[in-house]
Amino acid sequence: MKKMTTTCVALATTAMMALPAMAGEKWDLPMAYSGSNFHSVTGAEFANCVTTGTGGDIEITTHPSGSLFAGGDIKRAVQTGQVPIGERLLSGHQNESAIFGWDSIPFLVSSFDEHEKLYAAALPHVQELLAEQNMTMLYSVPWPPQGLYFNKEVNSVADMEGLKFRSYNNATARMAELTKMLPVSIEAAEISQAFATGVAESMVSSGATGYDRKVWESLSHFYSVDAWLPRNYMLVNNDVWADVSEANKNVINACAGMAEYAGTWRAKEYTGFTLAGLAAGGMTVQPAGDQLMSDLREVGATMAAEWLEAAGDTGQAIVDAYNAAQ
Repeated sequence: MKKMTTTCVALATTAMMALPAMAGEKWDLPMAYSGSNFHSVTGAEFANCVTTGTGGDIEITTHPSGSLFAGGDIKRAVQTGQVPIGERLLSGHQNESAIFGWDSIPFLVSSFDEHEKLYAAALPHVQELLAEQNMTMLYSVPWPPQGLYFNKEVNSVADMEGLKFRSYNNATARMAELTKMLPVSIEAAEISQAFATGVAESMVSSGATGYDRKVWESLSHFYSVDAWLPRNYMLVNNDVWADVSEANKNVINACAGMAEYAGTWRAKEYTGFTLAGLAAGGMTVQPAGDQLMSDLREVGATMAAEWLEAAGDTGQAIVDAYNAAQ
């Protein structure tokens, strides 16, 4: 990974060699997840790459853990120009457009390879929607496949009834409703406290989130279900982007390309590492049983049909393009 970062800086430095030395712009970059999370680590490397590559013409400072803006406020902050740049889980804004939830359709994909094909199908539509909202995507990195966390053994959907379930987008809230759990909206930075105080008792998330937040201190079981692979996006305000010189845009795009590559590599490598970490912390980590998986697939089928109805022709086009690529 050090080699990747070195290459990133080298590419960016090559692009900026003709730039004059001058006092630079300062860009604050809010992020929702902890500084140790692989998305935040990738974002920090991207920021350093841009700062170095532009010769300080654009200096990016990262603000992880929702310290500058809460996760749910980051997109609006970028869109309205409160900050020039930010990283956000766009499925958290599925209430604005079902298209933002393309990556949270249960059991449509269950592996990184399948997910990349779905991402390619969805990307033009996401970019078009972001442009309408005054933003440009610089890069995007997936999370590992999502599993289920509980504070007890769970063998069927019936065992989930009444549990307080952390939701972070429309899909997770709907999953809670269909399994008769109680959805509680909790941002990533609040996870540890929510479980420690009993505000939440379960969630669907990757091993990475649970590992970063040491949820074994409050939860006992993780079940691999590979429900979906959501993505984080690095977004820049279009008014700000329009004022960036072509030379600096080349630098930023080079850094963004390396960040997407490195972040995706980390997501894949982090999957096994974090699940092992959950087990080492004392959690029971195992695949979901047949009954639980059967129940969840019924829930997933309902959610997929609802998403297609909400997303209309664009949603159908995404799924059709994905199926054609299989």
